[in-house]
Amino acid sequence: MTSIPLLPLFPLNTVFYPDGHLPLQIFEVRYLDMIRKCIATDTPFGVVGLLQGSEVRKPGQQEHFAEVGTMAYIENWLSPQPALMQLSCRGGQRFRILSRARQANGLWLAEVELIDPDTVLAIPSELQDVADALGTLIRSLQERAIAPDQMPISAPFRLDECDWVANRWCELLDLRQDQRQRLLEQPSPLVRLELVQDLLNEQDWLG
Repeated sequence: MTSIPLLPLFPLNTVFYPDGHLPLQIFEVRYLDMIRKCIATDTPFGVVGLLQGSEVRKPGQQEHFAEVGTMAYIENWLSPQPALMQLSCRGGQRFRILSRARQANGLWLAEVELIDPDTVLAIPSELQDVADALGTLIRSLQERAIAPDQMPISAPFRLDECDWVANRWCELLDLRQDQRQRLLEQPSPLVRLELVQDLLNEQDWLG
């Protein structure tokens, strides 16, 4: 595993997954400065799930966030106003926080250890219904002529890979923050897909 010092963190009320799509609107000074530096140096920032506190800084408020997050790579950005940036980010590798420190402006910097990417595994026959249901959902969105940049799932569609299918369902399903975080931290893509199948059955997605 690779250690990366001083990764800027963006705590959010969501859990970001590898290969996921994340649109963001940035207006706080600490994050505007962070994003501008990431763009200038072509470097990622880290997204971590908030466990306590608010995305917007408030006086006297403490932020507590998960120890495992995901690298966010900026693919497109727009600054319609001086104090507003609109981003489109794609998820990279997961990471584990080794140490952290909050700067005077409220920005968190962390030394992190990258987690090895999931092993690419083909969808086993007993879990094929999970991939088929996701394929049906993607086709229904395409038939509605939704623009690619407005789709909740970005191409390429790897419907034959356990990790990709599991991660997309983790983003789409109605789950609690702690459920999403446990699924992100699950080291086996096969087990993650099995857990997703159970959740799909509970929520009547598989009929």
